[in-house]
Amino acid sequence: MSIVPTQRVVLDACVLYPAPLRDFLLSLASEKLFTPIWSQEINQEWIRNLLEKRPDLLEKNLQLTVAAMNKAFPEALVTDFGHLIPEISLPDPDDRHVLACAIKAGANSIITFNTRDFPKDNTDQFTLKVLHPDDYLVELVGSNREEACLGFRKMVKRLRNPPISEEKVLETLIKCGLPKTAKKIQENCNSESEEEITEIKG
Repeated sequence: MSIVPTQRVVLDACVLYPAPLRDFLLSLASEKLFTPIWSQEINQEWIRNLLEKRPDLLEKNLQLTVAAMNKAFPEALVTDFGHLIPEISLPDPDDRHVLACAIKAGANSIITFNTRDFPKDNTDQFTLKVLHPDDYLVELVGSNREEACLGFRKMVKRLRNPPISEEKVLETLIKCGLPKTAKKIQENCNSESEEEITEIKG
């Protein structure tokens, strides 16, 4: 299966919660590999969960992060889907707002670690795929090697305080639940570098 670069993809709170994963996803979105979709409810959920685990963080700073996300991706924020929620059935009613957001946005996929919370019987009627981030991203990276490597390297370059090597960033992505994606990046981007060196030498 080939990932279509113009896909509209809902990013669930659990994939926006870890900063390295959020940064990587948005770095790939910046290279036009997909259009990210979220809602105010999704953003408030990951902020709330993060503050529960990291009380040392300031909510106002996280809200500034959300504001920057909305500015960078003006098509991402979806609103006015509350009327859809009562008609949706999911194992956990608290997850209905995510599916409602996806329906309103005309999204192709929902990316979440909690794939079991969105059974096929409840999502197939909306022609939505619910995918684990590692499954989605390993294919996205594999199908869009040049753009994915560019997005990854731009992300690494932004990490200046302190600087972090590509290897350390890949280790962090593995810890965030992306072992297959990290391996694919390492394979694709390393081989690309070797080819570039060969061309220069030639």
